[in-house]
Amino acid sequence: MGTYYTLLGVEPGASQEAIEAAYGRQRDRYNPERVAELDPELHKVAAERSAELERAYAILANPERRRQYDASLSGAGAGAASRVAAERRSLTARERTFAIVGAVAAVALIAIIWVLTGRNAEPQSQAMGEVNRPAPAFTVPALAGGTVSLADYKGKVVLLNFWGTWCEPCKRELPALQAAHRDLADAGLAVIGVNLTDDEQIQGRDQAAIKAYLEQYGVTYPVALDVQGDVTNAYRVFPLPTSFFIDGDGRIRYVHIGELTLDDVQARFTELKGEASALRAP
Repeated sequence: MGTYYTLLGVEPGASQEAIEAAYGRQRDRYNPERVAELDPELHKVAAERSAELERAYAILANPERRRQYDASLSGAGAGAASRVAAERRSLTARERTFAIVGAVAAVALIAIIWVLTGRNAEPQSQAMGEVNRPAPAFTVPALAGGTVSLADYKGKVVLLNFWGTWCEPCKRELPALQAAHRDLADAGLAVIGVNLTDDEQIQGRDQAAIKAYLEQYGVTYPVALDVQGDVTNAYRVFPLPTSFFIDGDGRIRYVHIGELTLDDVQARFTELKGEASALRAP
């Protein structure tokens, strides 16, 4: 999960105003009306992250609790651990309820992942939510100039990956996404990164900083800039990274929350590409 700061999508030195704004955006993503249609396992993930979000805000919105939390992160003072423990004991009944709900959801999610991945089926990959709904269309600015439009990729299998520069799992999966782009683009896979640029701007990062960040990892696949947050909202994105596998007919077939591996991408691409080939066969 990282720190409460990464959960909200802000830097440790963020102002209280920035924390308030980030909390508001994240809370909107967990609106009950938005999560109601999620598959059961994804709904559990959303519930777990919602509980963590409430706990993070309860700490960071309180100056004294935030000071103690920051001290615990830096290891400052021999009494840091005891202060954090005391702070936890001082949580309100509402906060304790959120924490308990989050823990139960986490256990349930682990059980689901164990069931889904504990088989001997090939190829092995992480658990993904299987869906079948139209992918929301979008046309937004591209980091390299011009625009990125989902309609331009009709007929291809599209991996739509939502990410931010502050997200550690996003950083870890960049080499796998680049490798998938390199190895499978000619076979019909389109990897598109969707950067949460509205959140980046709040943290003081402009397009030049995003570009420099990606250049460190040799990323060459197209990156869309979600400057207004409309694409993120349309896809009901929750924690980062979140990835969507879209078939050639423009329908979302799989949703993956968390870090992707190259094996994950290859498995889903092979499946969706195979389905398309079977439909075209006489």
